[in-house]
Amino acid sequence: MDMPSAQPPAQTRIRPPPAALLAVMLAGLSMLGPFSIDTYLPAFPNIEATLHANAIQVQQTLTAYMLSFALMILWHGALSDAFGRRIIILGALAVFAVASLGCAAAHSIEYLWAFRMLQGVSAGAGVVIGRAVIRDMYTDARATRLLSLVTMIFSIAPAIAPILGGWIVKLLDWRSIFLFLFTYTVLLMWLCYKRLPETLPPEERQPFNPTFLAQSYKRVLSSPLFHLKAGTVALNFAGLFLYVAAAPVFITRHLKLGPDQFGWQFVPAVGGIFLGALTANRLAGKMPVPKQVIIGFCFLIGAGLMNVLYHAFFPPAVPWSVLPLFFYTFGMSVVAPGVTFLVLDLFPEIRGTVASCQSFVQTIIGALVAGVIAPMLWGSVLSLALGQLAFASLALVMWLAVGPFHRRAQIALK
Repeated sequence: MDMPSAQPPAQTRIRPPPAALLAVMLAGLSMLGPFSIDTYLPAFPNIEATLHANAIQVQQTLTAYMLSFALMILWHGALSDAFGRRIIILGALAVFAVASLGCAAAHSIEYLWAFRMLQGVSAGAGVVIGRAVIRDMYTDARATRLLSLVTMIFSIAPAIAPILGGWIVKLLDWRSIFLFLFTYTVLLMWLCYKRLPETLPPEERQPFNPTFLAQSYKRVLSSPLFHLKAGTVALNFAGLFLYVAAAPVFITRHLKLGPDQFGWQFVPAVGGIFLGALTANRLAGKMPVPKQVIIGFCFLIGAGLMNVLYHAFFPPAVPWSVLPLFFYTFGMSVVAPGVTFLVLDLFPEIRGTVASCQSFVQTIIGALVAGVIAPMLWGSVLSLALGQLAFASLALVMWLAVGPFHRRAQIALK
């Protein structure tokens, strides 16, 4: 792969790493999110017993994390546009490490809520700024291929996180899960300090002041094309996250599995993410993005229909209740890379801010799913399947609206 034309500032004294190492670092940063969510899901009953909390209170530790993640994610990109990518990533990792220690030491559910919020404030920097780093360094198909490679490596996390969390809570206790997150974060911070270059030169940075930020957010958030394209990715993800948020009930109550058997749900889902990202990587530059997106939606809608039809007539059982997740996440990963870069390229001079806004939309929907929709639907596997199909269908409607809106905008300019 060719080296990027834009060189990092000399003061970092870090040469751009090979694409493979850059993908590993950016994937490692992206893994903080699923590790923060999926690793401790099997420990919910243990947390309830230890902190004398009920199921809803423990569920709200996830909601608290998601809401703080969503609110702060609006700032990560803007901060990186103003001060550089590298320093914001390193600072966020330091905060996340401290928050993980606080979660491990929490002696009440209220303290756990507080430190989970602190984790949420810092966890999103890597995934937001990572996309901007890729676009800073690479263009066209090279960027899509690198993002697909990051997704392929990142997809390991949702597969191993709940399995690892189940074994940790079985052999040790739930506090050890957060000690593991602390150790992982410290190692990642050391790697980024040594090898992550600065990709945004000082002369290309944007001012960090209320007026400029307000104008930037207004430009992005008032753009119908931004909402249509970002909504396409976010709603597809919501269909997956519905099952992630409902996993403790779906796995233990409906499928009658133990806390160390979460792999039944997450391995098929992550297998689809990996193979879908691999497919997107191979298709980059060989097929127009709209055609690739439609192929992905064929898998998304087909998986949703298969899921609904099975549970309309049969009781939940492995592997049939989890098999549709493989095809759903495959389609999701085929759709996401191309549409993501279409979003970032709407406002190329403030890509960090655009990435923040895109992640904000996705995370707010995720928080709504975790705090409201999943508890409403997890009483029935058929309800979960219908919810997933509804999210994918809404995403398809938003994508199909992109073309007509483009045509109307072009006519208005003539």
